Amino acid sequence: MSRVVKKRQADPKVVQYVWASIEVIRNQKQIANMDRISKYLSRVFGMHPKETARQLSLAVKDGLVVETLTVGCKGSKAGIEQEGYWLPGDEMGSKKKNLNKQEMCKYLRFIVQRMKERAMDLNKKGKDTKHPMYRRLIHTALDVSNIHEVSNLSEGKYKSFEEFKADVQLIVHNTAILYGVHSDQAEIARLLHSDTCHELNELLLCKNCFYLSNARPDNWFCYPCSPSHDLVWAKMKGFGYWPAKVLQREDNQVDVRFFGHQHQRAWIPADNIQDIKVSVQQLQVKRSNGWKKACEELEVYQRFLREGRFWKTKMDEGSSTSLEPKAKKSRRTQVVEPKDEDPEPEMEAVSSSQEIPVSSVPPQPEKLSVSTQTKKAGGGSPRTLHRGTQTNSDGACQNMCHEKYTKVFNDVKEMMKADNKRETERVVREALEKLRAEMEEEKRQAVSKAVAGAQAEMERKCKQVKDKCKEELVEEVKKLVAQHKQLISQTKKKQWCYNCEEEAMYHCCWNTSYCSIKCQQEHWHADHKRTCRRKR
Repeated sequence: MSRVVKKRQADPKVVQYVWASIEVIRNQKQIANMDRISKYLSRVFGMHPKETARQLSLAVKDGLVVETLTVGCKGSKAGIEQEGYWLPGDEMGSKKKNLNKQEMCKYLRFIVQRMKERAMDLNKKGKDTKHPMYRRLIHTALDVSNIHEVSNLSEGKYKSFEEFKADVQLIVHNTAILYGVHSDQAEIARLLHSDTCHELNELLLCKNCFYLSNARPDNWFCYPCSPSHDLVWAKMKGFGYWPAKVLQREDNQVDVRFFGHQHQRAWIPADNIQDIKVSVQQLQVKRSNGWKKACEELEVYQRFLREGRFWKTKMDEGSSTSLEPKAKKSRRTQVVEPKDEDPEPEMEAVSSSQEIPVSSVPPQPEKLSVSTQTKKAGGGSPRTLHRGTQTNSDGACQNMCHEKYTKVFNDVKEMMKADNKRETERVVREALEKLRAEMEEEKRQAVSKAVAGAQAEMERKCKQVKDKCKEELVEEVKKLVAQHKQLISQTKKKQWCYNCEEEAMYHCCWNTSYCSIKCQQEHWHADHKRTCRRKR
C-alpha cells in the first residue's frame, strides 16, 4: 500500500494574514468574502488583490481555509448567496464524515469489483511481475488483484478513501513506467483511474444512493436517504416534466436522477425545475405508461418517507409496527366495551323509579277523597248532606281567594316581565354599543397596521431603488471617467494643425504641423517664416 504524500502550496505567512483578516471580518458580523479579505490585506499588509486571490485559492486547496456559500441576512445583500471563507474547524455541517472500516470495506467492494471488470484488458496485456527485471523498474508492485486482496475486507487496511485513490494512482504510475506514458496500457490505466475517481465522488456525494444503486434490492430507488433528497419535477430538452431526486446543485445547474424504469441521471438548468408540490395540471404533462410508473414509484418513495422506512432500519420498524398496534387495539376493545354497555340499564332503572312517585304523589288523592266523601254524603242521611253543603261553601270561599291571589300574582308577574324586558333591552343595547365600539377600534387598528405595513414596504422598495440607482450612477460615472481619460490620451497622442487646429498630416518643425499645404502656406507667409527652426 503506497503512502499518501501531501505538499503545501500556499505561503504559510500569507495564510496567517488571511486567518487574521477572516477573524476580524467575522468579529464585525460580516461575511468574509473575497472583496473584504482583499481590501483588508491591501490596507494592512500591502498585498496586491491578484496575489491575494491566488494565495486564497491555494489555501482552500490545502484545506487551510474553508470555502462556503453563505446567505446574507442584512443590508443590500439580504437573501443573496455569497462566497464566504471560514477558518478550518469553524464551518458548520461538514459533509465529509469519517467512516469506520466495516462501512469503508462495504463500499470499496463495489468499486473494486468494477475495477476488476474494467481492468481485464490491462491484465491481458500486462507483464509477468515475477520477472527479475520487473523489480528493478517498479518500487512497489501493485495491480487490481492486489487491491482486491487488501480490501477483501477482513483486515480493512485502508483508513481513508485517499489511500485507496493513491493506490489506483500507483497502478497508473507502474503501468506508465513499464509500457510508456503514451502506450495503450497507460491509456487503459488512466481510464481506470478516472472511473475510480468518479465512483469515489459518487460515494462521497451520497453513501445511501451509492450502496443501493450497486446492491439493487427490491424498490431500491424508493428508500429515502439520510438526509433525504429534494423531490422536484425536472424537464429535459425535448421531453416533459418528470419526477426526480435532486443530488446536487452547482451555479444554475441541478444534478437530478429520475424516477422510472432506467433511473437516468442528468444535469438540468434551474429554470426547468419545478417543486414537487406543483400540480400536474399546471405542468401539462403527457401521461405515458413510463410517466405513470415513475409517479407510482414516487408515491412509494413518499410513503416510505412518511413512515420513516430507511434501508438500514426497515426490518426493525416493520416488526414493531406490525405487532404493537394490534395488541393495543384488542386490549382496548376487551376492556372498554363492557364499561360502555353496563351503565345504561342502571340509568334507565333509576330514572323510571324516580319519575313514578313525582307523577302520582301530588295533591290529587286529597281532591279525590273529598269528592268521594261528598258523593257518599249525597246518597246517605241529611247530616251528610248538610256537611256536603258546608263543604261546597268552603270551596266557594276558596275559589274567591284563589281568584284574588291569582289576579295579584298575574299583576306581579306582568310587572316582573315588563321590568325584565326593560332590563334585557338595556343590557342588549349596552352590549351592542360595546361590540360596535370594539369593532370600530379593531377596524381602526387594522387600517393603521395595513397603512404602516404598506408604508414600510414602500420605504423598503424606495430604498432598494435608491441603492440600485446609486450603484448604477457610480458605475456610469466610472465608465464616463474611463472613456474621458481614454479620449484625452488619444487626443494627446495626435498632432494638430497650427493654423486651423485640425488633425495634422505635414510636419514642419519641432512644434508646428499642418493639415494641408494651404494652411502651411498661409501660416508661412503670415508668421512662421520668421520663427521656423527647420534646417534649410
